[in-house]
Amino acid sequence: MFTREELKERTTFAARNVVETVQKIWLYLLIGIGIGAFIHGYAPQDLLVKYAGEGNFFAVPIATILGVPLYSNAVGSLPIVEALLNKGVGAGTALAFMMAITALSLPEMILLRKIIKPKLIAVFVGVVATGIILIGYGFNAIL
Repeated sequence: MFTREELKERTTFAARNVVETVQKIWLYLLIGIGIGAFIHGYAPQDLLVKYAGEGNFFAVPIATILGVPLYSNAVGSLPIVEALLNKGVGAGTALAFMMAITALSLPEMILLRKIIKPKLIAVFVGVVATGIILIGYGFNAIL
C-alpha cells in the first residue's frame, strides 16, 4: 500500500490533472452536448422508422449513422428504443441505434478530439461502428 504522504501526493497530482483536463475541454463538451440536445429535441422518431424500418437491408447501418448526432446514456435512450420497437423497427436495428447514441455520439467525439489524435478516433469509430452493425444484424437475424 501507499504511505499517507504518497497517497496525498498522488491525490494532489490526480486533482491537478483533472482540473487541467476540464479546463481544456469544457467548452467543447458544452458545444457537443448542446448540438446533441438540439438534434435530440427536433429529430422525429418517424425519421428512423421511415429509413431504418423493417425490410430495409441497410436499416442497421442507417440506424447507426442516425444515432451518432444524439447524446444520451443507455437508460436515457430506452424510451426512444421502446417507441421504435412499437413502430415496427427490428430489435437489432433499435439496439444498433441505442449503442450508436451511447458509444459514437458527436459530443463524445468532440470531447475525445481534445484528448486523442484524429487517427485514433477514426480507428475507434471504425471498430465500434463495425461491431455495432454486426451485432445489429445478428440480433435481427435471431429475433
